[in-house]
Amino acid sequence: MTAVRTEIRTRRRTALGRSPVLVALSIAALFMVLPFLIVAVNAVKSPAEYSQHGPLSLPNGLYLDGLKDFWQRVDYGQKLLNSVLISGSVAVLAAVLSVLNAYAIGIGRIKGRTWVLAFFVLANVLPQEALVYPLYYLSKQAGLYDTRLSVIIVFTVIQAAFGTYLLSSVLGQFPREIIEAARIDGANKWQVLWRIVVPVSRPTIGVLLVFFFIWTWNEFLLPLVMLISNDNQTVSVALGVLQGQRLMDATMTNAAALLGVLPAIVFFLVFQRTLTRGIAVGAVK
Repeated sequence: MTAVRTEIRTRRRTALGRSPVLVALSIAALFMVLPFLIVAVNAVKSPAEYSQHGPLSLPNGLYLDGLKDFWQRVDYGQKLLNSVLISGSVAVLAAVLSVLNAYAIGIGRIKGRTWVLAFFVLANVLPQEALVYPLYYLSKQAGLYDTRLSVIIVFTVIQAAFGTYLLSSVLGQFPREIIEAARIDGANKWQVLWRIVVPVSRPTIGVLLVFFFIWTWNEFLLPLVMLISNDNQTVSVALGVLQGQRLMDATMTNAAALLGVLPAIVFFLVFQRTLTRGIAVGAVK
């Protein structure tokens, strides 16, 4: 009985110790979700209700004209297709390129490994403003200016720089015994990569895919410079251009913000389990 009481007291103390942390996390989550809820409420509110009661009041009904007007004004379906195509292509290509680079650096142990990693770190810290004119000039010379392919190539390289740095540190700790056993069994370098390294690293690669998609979806400056045609613009660029022209009232602005962020949220929720699994595996390692 004494041992049981001691165990109960220990659990109570542990629960009480965690309570402040849980309260703090709950408050932080509320502050993160609250702006999205305000945007969602104002997106279905009429301009008259917004002017009369302000942004924090609840709507009397669903006013969808703001969503419809924004959808038609910017051709949202085409912009959504462009964003999904660019973000999805960048996520897949950058993940593949990161795996190939990290395999050579982390497991292949190429010469000058430290300097190569330093180069990738430098590529991550460069501001995009410093890349605007060189990328603009190169795309003009290559005949790729104002094409979705140019943006895909640029962001594939940018995202792969971070992916290479992250995966190199992971694959640098990969058990050498497994690789040596595979080579003894007759596996070549490509077979070791695709049959052993990639399946084991799949959770980390899944995390990179999710991050690459969301990061590319939120990009604004380079797509604004590289994509000037209305048919090639992404959702974020369409939002910025229309807002800059001052053609939207407050409710349409909220409707635009809601339509701009909603696909990324849906993508995150769909792949939330993949993200959680990848982070958990990394924590265990």
